Amino acid sequence: MPEKQTIQIDVVSDVVCPWCFLGQKRLDAAIAASPGVDVAVAWRPYQLDPTIPAEGMDRKAYMRAKFGDKSRLRDAHIRLEELGKAVGIAYDFDAIKVAPNTLDAHRVIRWAGATGPEAQNKLVRQLFRLYFEEERNIGDHAVLVEAAEACGMDGAVVGSLLASDADRSAVTEEASTASRMGITGVPCFLLEGKYAVMGAQETDTLADAIRQIADAKQRGELPA
Repeated sequence: MPEKQTIQIDVVSDVVCPWCFLGQKRLDAAIAASPGVDVAVAWRPYQLDPTIPAEGMDRKAYMRAKFGDKSRLRDAHIRLEELGKAVGIAYDFDAIKVAPNTLDAHRVIRWAGATGPEAQNKLVRQLFRLYFEEERNIGDHAVLVEAAEACGMDGAVVGSLLASDADRSAVTEEASTASRMGITGVPCFLLEGKYAVMGAQETDTLADAIRQIADAKQRGELPA
């Protein structure tokens, strides 16, 4: 039998991006559809709007200022709600009260990654659910500590780190690096650090990309 290949996928995303939540679900399905490949996933920071103040903003007012046309925004929400239902997401955009600054959320995701990929993957999923399905403010430190504890992290340690400047500059620099790489929208899936799949592509598209990279590694065309 052919040797099972392992590939690395770095997902550049923001946890307040509805397309990133959709992309996460589709990536999970693509991995499940690729049983012959071991896929290691890591989550990389991106901020859709780093200018939002630390305390966040009223989301309805923020979205009105950003999109202007109410009907255009509603149409976008309806489309996402329909796409979300297909993958098990219950978006409730009208109930979301706060547009948070996500720097602190990305800091916690970074610390979860130091614990291990399983903890990081679990935390990212938890933050997506909290924001889009439970309408929680994921810029709030108490909410972030609660999410971290639910994923097996030490809440006291996370709370202490959040109260400090730990990894603020590192996360900001990593997000800036993504922009310098030409990433202007998320999600962006980086396979083996070389091949980019932009946007919340369909599950079949992601699964095909995974298989193509795995096959190339099997043929020796990419480093094992």
